Amino acid sequence: MTSRSSTIFAAIVLICAGPSQAQLGLPVPAVGGLPALPNAGPLADTLAGQAGALLDRPLREVAGVLRQARLDRLDTLVRNNRQTIERDLDGAPARRGVVLLIDADRAVLEKVAVLGFIPGKPEQIDGLDMSVSPFTLPPGMSLAQAQKLLRQKVPEANATSDQLYFKGGGRGAPAGGPDKNSAATVDTPIGFIDGAPAHPVTAVKGFAKGAPFASDHGSAVAALAYSVGARRILVADVYGNDPAGGNALAIVQGMGWLIGRGAKVISISLVGPRSPLLERAVASAQARGTVIVAGVGNDGPAAPPSYPASFKGVLAITAVDRRNRPLIEAGRALHLDYAAPGADIRALDRRGRLVPVRGTSFAAPLVAVRAAAALDRGVKQSGMVAALDAEAKPISSRRPDPQSGRGLLCGACR
Repeated sequence: MTSRSSTIFAAIVLICAGPSQAQLGLPVPAVGGLPALPNAGPLADTLAGQAGALLDRPLREVAGVLRQARLDRLDTLVRNNRQTIERDLDGAPARRGVVLLIDADRAVLEKVAVLGFIPGKPEQIDGLDMSVSPFTLPPGMSLAQAQKLLRQKVPEANATSDQLYFKGGGRGAPAGGPDKNSAATVDTPIGFIDGAPAHPVTAVKGFAKGAPFASDHGSAVAALAYSVGARRILVADVYGNDPAGGNALAIVQGMGWLIGRGAKVISISLVGPRSPLLERAVASAQARGTVIVAGVGNDGPAAPPSYPASFKGVLAITAVDRRNRPLIEAGRALHLDYAAPGADIRALDRRGRLVPVRGTSFAAPLVAVRAAAALDRGVKQSGMVAALDAEAKPISSRRPDPQSGRGLLCGACR
């Protein structure tokens, strides 16, 4: 198989991974109980069967295949979890039957209740200085209908669906042995929004049904951060075993907890649509001096811009292979800051095995550690970009480059 063919094949293997097993309605093991991995399902089988034909297609066509795979994956998710997930007014998968009001005052809450929406308990998000008020939809009303009604009748309400976000990485092609690096210890606390790791970290808290619940993705992300020097790792598990896990509210709750526990850098290896709730939380975290790092996902260059990577001020991260070539399946954001290794590397899975991984998910924690190391040196949030620019290695004649940003960070981390 040629180098180009191997790259495309790896991309197809990755998109076969799709959403988390919990989101697809498949069993996921809890910490301490690790049964065999379930089959990836009919969608993965179909995509894997197309791999041979894809190897002969021009690279521009592969972007279209990745885009369609993303759409098919989301259709499968909604179809298999109709009791908990539905599409919102923008067509994005969201938690069924719930709208969220952001920082609503009493007058707005009363207007929404008069329309037949059933109020839940308002929640003050510690660490973010914001409130979220959930409302259950009136019987028989779809999420899209509810959003239209609120926009018409209560336009002053900052109302949103509870949209879902997906992990940005999976198994990769076989990689070499573990790389030896002499990374210096990083003391600044780093928070991760993800699934729970199976191996010990400083603290873990669940923000979804069944959480904390060990996942391969969460285990790999935390292990990579530890391998390059992070020693104070905090993890907010926003997935658990919940089919509607990874929702915006869980992510915001997790961010608030992480900041309350002292995290100065938060790494988010998840991608999804633009959410006013998540945007409000990111802005609040940044106002408190927190550095937010996010991968751009792996749905290809034809996919919509990924969030939270596309939010203003977030360090948007893509991934490269061992030859410093941007991954063909890397998604896109409204801006791109840096690249880091995200292929031809290995990380611990939830069984403690060293396995090959691939995706922008695994580049983000490496950059998060470099940001934390800068804070260790006394760099302020306002000077973070300049500090990282100084250590980033250009991998293109253009800087910034649309495929690699302003350069490669943590290249020696392999």
